[in-house]
Amino acid sequence: MTTDAMPQDETAPNPAWPHGDAEWQRVSPSYAWADLIVNLALVIGAGLVIGIIILTNAGEQPLVPLLILSAVVLLLLVNALFAFRRVRAIGYILREDDLLFRRGIMFERIVAVPYGRLQLVDVTRGPLLRALGLATLKFVTASAATGVQLPGLRVAEAEALRDRLVALAETRRSGL
Repeated sequence: MTTDAMPQDETAPNPAWPHGDAEWQRVSPSYAWADLIVNLALVIGAGLVIGIIILTNAGEQPLVPLLILSAVVLLLLVNALFAFRRVRAIGYILREDDLLFRRGIMFERIVAVPYGRLQLVDVTRGPLLRALGLATLKFVTASAATGVQLPGLRVAEAEALRDRLVALAETRRSGL
């Protein structure tokens, strides 16, 4: 008896879900530097603000406020160290009827955006992303709750993906 003839257990997890055999497309590793810079700016800014507030209100016992400040800065630095892992967790797959978008380390989020629901595909570039030659692809759909942003794409890749998604959306819009 072959395995093809055996009945499938519908409760068993499908290891190929949700993407079948397709490979996740990754964003540029350079995006990790942008994420790291933003996190370190947050560390410096938060450290300065909290430090000034604590030290001006510390009185004669600055040890406890300094320990609190150190703990906050340490937590923010640990968060910054995860920048490279967070970027590796971002990916997308173009399937036949939709785009799958994934992000998250501990709490993975996978969003399927049907091409027929795409209303706007926007390429944005802030000063930091421009300096790194990167862009963010933003999708606006018929649902306000489905705000998907695909950060860290090379500019040429983002523009090519935008054009392809717009073309796919136009072909799938019948009935809307």
